[in-house]
Amino acid sequence: MAAAAVDELSGKIQTVLGPINPCDLGQTLTHEHFRSDCTTWAAGPFQNTAPDWVRKKWNDPVDIKNLWWIHQYPYSNKENLFLLDEMDAWKEELNFYHQHGGRSIVDVTNRGIGRDVKVLVELSKATGVNLISGGGWYVGSTHPPELSTMKQESLVDLMVEEITQGADGSDAKCGVIGEIGCTWPLQDTERKVLQASAVTQEQLGCPVIIHPGRNKDAPAEILRVLQEAGGDISKTVMSHMDRCVTTTEELLEFAKLGSYVEFDLFGWEISYYQLAREVDFLSDAQRINFFKDLVDEGYEDKMVMAHDIHRKCQLMKYGGHGYSHILLNVIPKMLLKGITQAQIDKITTHNPQKWLTFK
Repeated sequence: MAAAAVDELSGKIQTVLGPINPCDLGQTLTHEHFRSDCTTWAAGPFQNTAPDWVRKKWNDPVDIKNLWWIHQYPYSNKENLFLLDEMDAWKEELNFYHQHGGRSIVDVTNRGIGRDVKVLVELSKATGVNLISGGGWYVGSTHPPELSTMKQESLVDLMVEEITQGADGSDAKCGVIGEIGCTWPLQDTERKVLQASAVTQEQLGCPVIIHPGRNKDAPAEILRVLQEAGGDISKTVMSHMDRCVTTTEELLEFAKLGSYVEFDLFGWEISYYQLAREVDFLSDAQRINFFKDLVDEGYEDKMVMAHDIHRKCQLMKYGGHGYSHILLNVIPKMLLKGITQAQIDKITTHNPQKWLTFK
């Protein structure tokens, strides 16, 4: 079954509605979420980063009266982290995205954080936007207990099944492995999943996307583990680089390793980062400046971008920037900063095409 599926997928991109030709992908966001449950980030030390008066508001509703503090402490409000029943809002946003030139989105929600590919099928059919679903497992805190004793072969079989047969009890298939969750330092089960992802990638020629730990050394260490296990760095996206690097020198040093560099927190304009207080969180203007540095150094073929929407407060319905922010606000600023339209087309269309196309 897997061998036949590999032959069928070669040279194609797999959406939840089936394979498409790369030329049909169009302008693409490479790291977003629709139906997801991010309460894993509300546990333990992350919740303790909020002051007492905020922690007491865990059960408050998401409404206009609370958005001023929810945007600052988004992981201290339960309702904000349950992005589960927003079908009407998602359809409205995807139609809006399509009207403004967006054609495809990679939903990197996978096992352990609420993925349901049937929701993506309905959204894609209703809006005409290509949706690509992620497979595999997220960070260790979301792993089921049995994963610690599972053999690598079993993990590979499950990821192959998600791509070749279907996921979440349906025949809708995943088109990418990830976002594979890694913390810093790597937990044992995270390392196991990362290595199994490399083996799956080697077998299927599929794209992989990584969620690195919140440390500047994490992305390079992850690529080392992936490559040693047989993974293809050139078919791998390293997410969240805009909260892993702080200098142009660090960014360019990582870019030399050959993976895709993803800045995917566009639209999040805060100076205080609740999940890592020591991080000086970037503004969109700073993200664009880093993109300009990458372009100027010849890395325009290895750049992708997104918003990583995974909370209610990011949706337009709740006063957030929404899935169209890059199209409407960021790209015009990129042009003003001297990034050409041809380079933007590479970042938003041609690079996602190359990454998502099965070998």
